[in-house]
Amino acid sequence: MTAQRSPWSLGLAGACATLIGIGLARFAYTPMIPALVQAHWFSASAANYLGAANLFGYLLGAVSAHGLSERWGTRRVMGASLLLTIVSFFACAEPWGLGWYLAWRGLAGVTGAVLMVVAAPSALARVDARHRPRVSALVFTGIGVGVIFAGTVVPWLAQRSVATAWIALGALAAALALASWPVWRSLAPLESETQNSRRISRAMPVLAVSLLVAVYTFDAIGFVPHTVFWVDFIARQLGRGLAAGGHDWTLFGVGAACGPLLAGALAARTGFRGGLLAAVTVKAAAVALPLASVTASALAASSLAVGALVPGVVALSSGCVAELVPAARQKQVWGWMTTMFALAQTVAGYGMSWLYDQIGTYLPLFAIGAGSLLLGALCALALVSISTLAPVRVR
Repeated sequence: MTAQRSPWSLGLAGACATLIGIGLARFAYTPMIPALVQAHWFSASAANYLGAANLFGYLLGAVSAHGLSERWGTRRVMGASLLLTIVSFFACAEPWGLGWYLAWRGLAGVTGAVLMVVAAPSALARVDARHRPRVSALVFTGIGVGVIFAGTVVPWLAQRSVATAWIALGALAAALALASWPVWRSLAPLESETQNSRRISRAMPVLAVSLLVAVYTFDAIGFVPHTVFWVDFIARQLGRGLAAGGHDWTLFGVGAACGPLLAGALAARTGFRGGLLAAVTVKAAAVALPLASVTASALAASSLAVGALVPGVVALSSGCVAELVPAARQKQVWGWMTTMFALAQTVAGYGMSWLYDQIGTYLPLFAIGAGSLLLGALCALALVSISTLAPVRVR
């Protein structure tokens, strides 16, 4: 028998999924890199390749998540992804070579993407519209909590030993998975997933969805400067030192933890589409702020604002999917968006790294990121401007 779950239990289960799949499986690796090098498990170059393996796995997972959930069902896919992510943490507690690590870090990327693509729409599609802004915010707080955990607890654990840090991550992920599993196990089938309604669910507003995918893709490019280069920009290019860079990264994490809640409050007032327009516009200004000022207060404001709007935009975008797309197709559309995000951030990351090697300064990268976000804001404005759309049948 399946049970109808409360909105808040669904939101907490979704938060556990994003915390495990993104907050821990992705963001906890970055502060592990110095410890892996210092322990002579890997060279700095090899450790960076392992980070790239996780991103590549994330792209593969985003592409395949919807098909997997359609073939095997939400419960089986969520259960397998949670279990494999947990196993990947424990597997990395042993220095059994680059190939071993590449396989497990890549797999953690795949399962992290599956958790991201499947969990949010599975939760939001079962929540009444009046609860969606706050439940969507709750689901994506897991990302921000993971950033804070990665910036504070993980380095402390890794200083004691690399194995200890990985085992602690595995234990925490296992506890979160066990706490949330009763919700995933007992999900009630959606009415739109029944055989009689599948044909109707194929209709969705193509223009609106295309604009939403474009907003999310442009956001991925604007997301890169702060999430990849921010600490090094402050510490080395501005000459403020690692302590200052670490301080601003902590502020980024504080913003990330608060961002989904702020986004939920905004969506409750303006709707998801209006909230997305406001968020992407503010994010463009925050990414561009270092071009105008590099005072400590300006850097702190940029850290907090961009940190808040990284998961904030994700929460608002997910809410837009729930508003625009029939329930039975939400995982598919969210999968498209996650795939485009993963592809755009990968291309932008490599492209911006190449450009920095050519010019030796990070400032133009912030201009590129802000410009991309402004393009995203224009797409969001067009999305808001669409007041009524006749559903267009798609295959």
